[in-house]
Amino acid sequence: MSTESPVLKTGFIGLGAMGAPMARHLHAAGLLAVVGNRTQSKADALAAELGVRAARSADNFADCDVVAMCVSLDADVLENATALASVLRKGAVVVDHSTVSVQTAQRVAALLAAEGIGFIDAPVSGGVEGARNGKLSVMAGGDADVLEQARPVLQAYAARLAHMGDTGAGQATKAVNQVLVAGINEAVCEGLALGEKLGLDPERLLPTLMAGAAGNWFLDKRGETMLRDAFAPGFKSAHMLKDLRIVQGIARGAGIRTAVIDQAVADYNELLERGHGESDTSALIVLKRQPQG
Repeated sequence: MSTESPVLKTGFIGLGAMGAPMARHLHAAGLLAVVGNRTQSKADALAAELGVRAARSADNFADCDVVAMCVSLDADVLENATALASVLRKGAVVVDHSTVSVQTAQRVAALLAAEGIGFIDAPVSGGVEGARNGKLSVMAGGDADVLEQARPVLQAYAARLAHMGDTGAGQATKAVNQVLVAGINEAVCEGLALGEKLGLDPERLLPTLMAGAAGNWFLDKRGETMLRDAFAPGFKSAHMLKDLRIVQGIARGAGIRTAVIDQAVADYNELLERGHGESDTSALIVLKRQPQG
C-alpha cells in the first residue's frame, strides 16, 4: 500500500513578475493544472509554454484542490475569492500571496468558510529573485490543518514556510517585513548618495560596506545597479507605496510611532510623481541625490 500523498491539482491566479515564476515552480513540482490572469494573453502564453489550461473564468478552477493567487490590490483579492467561492468544492483551499490588509484577509476567510473552503493568507518576501529561484519566505496565517493541506504547494517555491498564527497573521508579519524593508531602502539609498557626493569609488565602497555591520540584502542586490542608474524592477516603487499605505494604517491602529513608515510613504509618493512608479524601489536614490527641500 502506497504512503505517498496525493498530487494536489493546483491553480494559480496572477502571473506578474512574482506570480509567473511561482507558477513555473508548481509546474516543475507536477502540481500545476490551470493558470489565470487579468490580461488573458499572459495566461494563454504561460499555459501554452507549460502545457496546462488557461482559465477563461472562475469555472476553470472548479476541479482544483488548491488555488493560489498573487494579485495587486485588496479589491482584486476579494473579486477573485468571491468568484472562487461559487465554484470550488468543499474542502478545497485558497492561498493568497498578495499583500493586503489584515481585515481583507479575515473577510476573505469568512467568505470562503461559508462555502466550506479553507483559506491561508500567505504573503511572501524575497523579491523577483526569490520567486525565480524558489527561495521565498512565506509567512502564513490561518488554520494549521488547512496549512498542512496546502504545504506541498507552498514548498514548491519557499525557502522558509512559517505558520505565524490565525487568519491575518501572515499579513501582519508582512507589515513588519515592509517596515524593515522600507527603512533599509531609505538608509542604503541615502548612504550611497552620500558616498557618490564624497567621491568614493563604488568598487571599493560596496564590498567594504558589505563586509561589516552595514551589510544587507538590498545593498548586496541593488547597490551596484542603483549606482549606475539601472532600475529594472525586482519590486516596483508603485507596489512598495501601495504596501506602505497598508502598513501605515496597521501601524497607526496599533498605536506605535511611524516616522520611518511616514518618511518612506512620502518619498515613494514623490518618486511616483516623478515618473518612477514602474522602476525598482532602488530608484529612491534619485531623490536622495538632491538637496533637502
